[in-house]
Amino acid sequence: MTERTLRLATRGSVLARRQATSVKEALEGRRLDVELVEVETEGDRIQDELIHRLGKTGAFVRALDERVLDGEVDAAVHSMKDMPTEKPANLVVAGVPERANAGDVLVTRDGRSIDDLPEGAVVGTASLRRQAQLLNYRDDLVVEPIRGNVDTRVEKLLATHLQREHEARVENDKDRAGKKGKVDHEDEFDQTAEEWFDNLTELERQAMSRKVETEYDAVVLAEAGLKRSGLAKKIEYERLDRSQFVPAPGQGAIAVTASDSEVIDLIHEKLDHPRTRVETTVERTILEELGAGCIAPIGVHALLQGEHVHVEVQVLATDGSEAIKTARNLSVQRHAVQARDFAQDLRKRGAGQLIEAARDETEE
Repeated sequence: MTERTLRLATRGSVLARRQATSVKEALEGRRLDVELVEVETEGDRIQDELIHRLGKTGAFVRALDERVLDGEVDAAVHSMKDMPTEKPANLVVAGVPERANAGDVLVTRDGRSIDDLPEGAVVGTASLRRQAQLLNYRDDLVVEPIRGNVDTRVEKLLATHLQREHEARVENDKDRAGKKGKVDHEDEFDQTAEEWFDNLTELERQAMSRKVETEYDAVVLAEAGLKRSGLAKKIEYERLDRSQFVPAPGQGAIAVTASDSEVIDLIHEKLDHPRTRVETTVERTILEELGAGCIAPIGVHALLQGEHVHVEVQVLATDGSEAIKTARNLSVQRHAVQARDFAQDLRKRGAGQLIEAARDETEE
């Protein structure tokens, strides 16, 4: 194995390639030759469909794993939250590197908090879970769909505000030119439109050229994706309360799948982070047992604490009008079994009915 190049499949987005590059560098640091192979997925091709309507087929996953099963690549790198709980029997999650922050953030132009958003503010998300959580927390918000990579969503947030300001500055420049020499003329701005544009960041300039139909006051994103995309230091954001906005199962984690036994053993030895493996196993076991997939608003977050795994679960109606939220400590030694028991208890408490209602809405 060490005498040949290990080929890793990845999506082509900025975030996906950065995640895959982090895996590549970790393996290279352990004296392995690694090559990234870019693969287009169904989720990349279908840009006008909400994520939950792409179904349980693994729209961002399946094409990569098919390359693994066909032997064209040795392994595939995924965002764990995108992975369906059902997978081919001969495909294994060989490596789970240490997870980044699992929580969500609210991104605005000026860094304001979710409580400071005006009544009727428009918040963008492509996630059914985030939509339900936002409406459950503040039912006066207007939640609108937004698709695209992390940088695309941020640009859509910035676009209309910047374009409107640019137009105002251009008009001010025209007024200044028409009233040149008149003592009663007061400039609205201290810079010309050209000077203002020259001081914009590259991200803001990209946003300026983007055509957007919806004007967003904020967007909700995963903090891990924001940081891995290199945007966290370029924009203002607020971390959302993780107890109110429980993250998606596996959020912030990377999964490396493989089918060849030698590759599986190698990746597991070089990459696997035991704590993250336990936490994400609990989260995905509960998701699988509930049968929610990506068609129901559900958040599951597990945190290893000594001999226990503390788990918070939130299941919501799609409009946020109902929510079942509870927490439990599971034994580390029996975390997978107890996670299944926890999910069954949640079903009996009404989570199953909320999930079935969400499924019916999705299939309409």
